[in-house]
Amino acid sequence: MDIPGMSKPHAVCIPYPAQGHINPMLKLAKLLHHSGFYITFVHTEHNQRRLLKSRGSNSLPGLPDFVFETIPDGLPPTDADASQDIASLVEATSTNCLVPFRELLAKLNSSSDIPPVSCIISDGIMTFTLKAAEEIGVPDVLFWTTSACGFLGYANSKNLIERGLVPLEDVSYLTNGYLETTIDWIPGMKDIRLRDLPTITRITDGNDSMLKFAIREIERASKASAIVLNTYDELENEVLLGLSSMYSPPIYTLGPLQLLLGENSSENDVASISSNLWKEDTECLQWLDSKEPNSVVFVNFGSMTVITSQQLVEFAWGLANSKQNSSG
Repeated sequence: MDIPGMSKPHAVCIPYPAQGHINPMLKLAKLLHHSGFYITFVHTEHNQRRLLKSRGSNSLPGLPDFVFETIPDGLPPTDADASQDIASLVEATSTNCLVPFRELLAKLNSSSDIPPVSCIISDGIMTFTLKAAEEIGVPDVLFWTTSACGFLGYANSKNLIERGLVPLEDVSYLTNGYLETTIDWIPGMKDIRLRDLPTITRITDGNDSMLKFAIREIERASKASAIVLNTYDELENEVLLGLSSMYSPPIYTLGPLQLLLGENSSENDVASISSNLWKEDTECLQWLDSKEPNSVVFVNFGSMTVITSQQLVEFAWGLANSKQNSSG
């Protein structure tokens, strides 16, 4: 007897385990589910604990055809509220996640209750999945959560090094006008400045681990079945043409994800599934509603940013001097 849903394509979605990567991947997974996919969404064990703590024991209920699985990230256990160190996390996911991910795929494919895995959709900096996909003979689509412009900037990191523009000679180059240097050789980004490129290039150490990691992940992107970007053609057409000239895998735009999700969501599907690793503070909404439209500065440092007390004071004075209401 046929089991309902067994004929569905089965996508395994695995984001990089940080809030800004989980959110868009979950949106993409919901869109695929709306289009008829069976979804397995993979969290790290650490982030699953954070979700359960912030949103309660019923925060990961899933659906019969939208389920959650976990793998370890390879880091020692930490407090559920603590942000993991970025450099340590990228190293851990790169070196430790392939084996448990491979085991998860084997478990999924051995189950008689769910459709076999059809494809893997992984974050652009989780390229260890390429090997796992090759082993089971399915396509692996890399989903880069940056803009096309950001992706193209990362893609030229090695060129910047070879041309002697990176690393910087010393920290004075951050403020002496050097970052105003115009770059005219990146396809699709005419006359862009060094300061406009990803901050990963503003390093003074040629052996910087994060820069090496970015270059490695970018180079592996050429082995993907396809590359998906959270943007749309009309917004970044020239940049997308430049990327297409550099990569053999097809590049697809799918965005803005939030808009697409709003057009395709309904109350009886996955709309209630959330991905916030911290409990939301909703008290600010009433305060925001009391302010005039377009009168509040929104400040967002990201989920893993670590700043010094001096930097925090500078930000605070900047906001105060703007003489605008602010929220973060």
